[in-house]
Amino acid sequence: MEGLGQPLVLDVREPHELALASVVPDGFDVLSIPMGVVPVRLQELPADRPIACLCHHGARSMQVALFLQSRGFEDLANIAGGIDAWSAERDVHVPRY
Repeated sequence: MEGLGQPLVLDVREPHELALASVVPDGFDVLSIPMGVVPVRLQELPADRPIACLCHHGARSMQVALFLQSRGFEDLANIAGGIDAWSAERDVHVPRY
């Protein structure tokens, strides 16, 4: 992720998952858009900022990252392991589910 500007974590989990656990912005912004509506909300995503996609375990977010790449977004990453790995490796205060 080499772009300029503060990174954006794109959380593609469903609302009921967000109610269980969420990341707290710390040097990055967080935008929650469920995977199924990313195509219709594409205009909300900044093309000039790094975007890291997040889901529960990393599979849905990888699909979203590939979709965004196909739409011309360049500075993309998938958070491998999703919020489950985030909780285990980065912030133990994020509940695991």
